[in-house]
Order: sequence, then structure tokens, then C-alpha cells
Amino acid sequence: MKDFDSIPTLMADLGKRAKSASADLACASAERKHAALIAAADAVWAHRADIIAANKKDLEFGREKGLSPAMMDRLMLDESRIQGMVGGLRTVADQADPVGEVLAEWDMPSGLNIQRVRTPLGVIGVIYESRPNVTADAGALCLKSGNAVILRGGSESFHSSSAIHACLVEGLKAANLPEDAIQLVPTRDRAAVQELLTLTDYVDVIVPRGGKGLVGLVQREARVPVFAHLEGIVHIYIDKSADPQKTLDVVLNAKTRRTGICGAAECLLIHQDIAETLGRDVIAALQAAGVEVHAEGALAVEGTIAATADDWGKEFLDSIIAAKPVADIDAAITHIRQYGSNHTDCIMTEDADAAARFFERLDSAILMHNASTQFADGGEFGMGAEIGIATGKMHARGPVGAAQLTSFKYLVRGNGTTRS
Repeated sequence: MKDFDSIPTLMADLGKRAKSASADLACASAERKHAALIAAADAVWAHRADIIAANKKDLEFGREKGLSPAMMDRLMLDESRIQGMVGGLRTVADQADPVGEVLAEWDMPSGLNIQRVRTPLGVIGVIYESRPNVTADAGALCLKSGNAVILRGGSESFHSSSAIHACLVEGLKAANLPEDAIQLVPTRDRAAVQELLTLTDYVDVIVPRGGKGLVGLVQREARVPVFAHLEGIVHIYIDKSADPQKTLDVVLNAKTRRTGICGAAECLLIHQDIAETLGRDVIAALQAAGVEVHAEGALAVEGTIAATADDWGKEFLDSIIAAKPVADIDAAITHIRQYGSNHTDCIMTEDADAAARFFERLDSAILMHNASTQFADGGEFGMGAEIGIATGKMHARGPVGAAQLTSFKYLVRGNGTTRS
């Protein structure tokens, strides 16, 4: 890793080059962008041994830093995960190009024809932690949507992200697109983040993808607009009419499939009428799977830990879950409104009216019915990949794919038309 004498100079140079590249990329044909992504996917697979070797350096760095098992899992790449990365690149490549899509069209009595069409945002800065696959996801989605991107991965994923980035650049070269369209900040120096957040002359939007600390820092310090990807304080409410087998299957998958991702369940709310029956069965199943349960009331059975106030509204990102009985669906909704992060919440029920009430009364970016919260992922939504899950209410919400990385402009056509 190279040391740089002046981080402000380095970041300004990246910004200037990205701005220049964005002008070319905004009008690049769909065919060239498709070709770049397919070539990048081929390069990732061809260089998978190099990527895994680079990842081993990062894993060693992570162990020295004392990262938790969940964070180490986020960091780790193997051939299977690289295959998933390749699949994501190909899926994004094969999607319809959003740039230039006509969102609406109408004629006015004045004789004007007006179209509202999708247009790239310009230059996007992406700041992310741990997961090196975000390098491929973010690079692909920004390219597909005609945006240049400056990627700043976490210090622990520096070598993996660099190896993946090299493959993306290979794809750009193959399609004769500007190499500066996808840039990776070439230093672990934290000062680079501060500089990126203030590059108002070059960067149009910042997307932070990581924990509460990172997102909070970005929101406090950024002078560039931000798409917030807040923590995943994910709730599952088990209604009194929930199907026992579906509930066991979904809860176990939602908590244990991968504990370190933002879609992992962190809190169970169980209707008091079934707390001593299905509720305890769910607790037992979680314990058998190695999950530490912080519980209260009728769910505080042998082997659980007494829940405290700190357990509500907490993103554990580990084999830990909080659980409590609630009086009814409205009590569950009240709890989620108080402690949730507007990311993803789920109801397990066979009562269609209860599901409808849950969907209507909550305003999380993603609401689920009888489905694992681990599906809170752009790839699972058919987007190929995601740059993050936006939990705010402006511009983009939920999985942010290529279409969400565009704005729009109006094309107005007349025929010598004048206003009276």
C-alpha cells in the first residue's frame, strides 16, 4: 500500500477524474456498458485465485484487529462467493439500461410535447465496511446507471477490494470506456473519507454502507447529499395465528443463515397467547442452533439471558437475538415504531387482515409476510446487486439498484412554439 503525501490533493484528483469520466459515461451506449460488465465478470472469475490470495491478507489483518466472527464472515471470500459476485455482475449487465428510459410523456394544449426521462446522478462516492463484494456490486450498479464512482472500502478489506477493482477496470478497458469511471481510493488513511465527504465540486451523492458509527459520521460530516443506509434492526412479529412450521423455518433462517448481514433478524415479538407454546418452541429451536436468546416474560426459559433495556433497538450482528411477548399486533407495531430502524420487518401470520394491518401501519423500507428477512437484498429483488438498503424517505428507499441511482430530466419539444 502506497503512502500519499497529501490526501486532499489525492482526493481532489480522484474527484476531477471521476467528473470528467462521468460526462463520457452518461452518454455511453447500453451495449458498451453491457460489454464492460461482462468483461469484468469474466475477469473476476479468471482472477479468482488472486482475489482469494488477497482476501487471505485481509483475513489476517481482521484477526489482528480482533474482528468478531460475524464481521470475519462478512470479510471472507471463497470460490462460491466469488461465483455469486460474477453472477451479480452478469445479472446487472443483462438488465435493461435505465438511462434514457421515458418515465412519463404528455402533450400540452400549448403544443408542447413533454417527456420525463431517467438521467445519471453524475459522480457517486461509496463508503463501505468489511464486505469486499460491495466493490463489485457498487461498481457495476454505478456503471449500469451511467454514473462514475469513487469507492472507499473498509481498511480490513483493502487487498480484496483492490483485486476486485482491478477486474472492473479490465472490463472498462475492454469496452473502451474511461478507466476513471470506477476508481478505488488507494489508501487506508481515514483522512480520505473526510475529504470525500466534502468534494462538493466533483461528487453528487455519497452512499455509506456499514454500521451506525459509519453512517452517523457520514451524515454529520458530509457536505455532499447522502443516501442513508442505516443499521438493520430487524423485527419478526409472530402473530397468534402463525403457522408453527413456517414460523420455525423462517425465524431460524432469518437469524442463523448469516448473522452478520443487515437483513438478519435481531428481535422477536411474540403474541402473548402463544408465548408459552409456539413461542417457547421457537426459543428452543434458536438455542439448539447456537443462538443466545435475551428474553423476558414467558419467553425467559432455562438457558436464556434476562433481557435488558439495551437489548431493544440493538443490531447484534451475531448469534444473539432479543425476544419478548407482546399483547397483540398493535403492541408489536408500537414496539417496532419505537425501536426499529425502518429497514426490514416481518410478520408471521395466517390472518390476512393482520398482515394487511402490519403492512399498513408500519413504514419500514421493506415489510415481509411469512418470508425470511434475509431476502432483504437487491439480488433477491431481481436487481442483480444493490449498493445498499436506503432507510430514508427521500429519492430512494429499500434496495438501491441501478434505477435508483438515477434522477430525471424533462425533454420539452415544440415547433416554433411561443407562450402567449
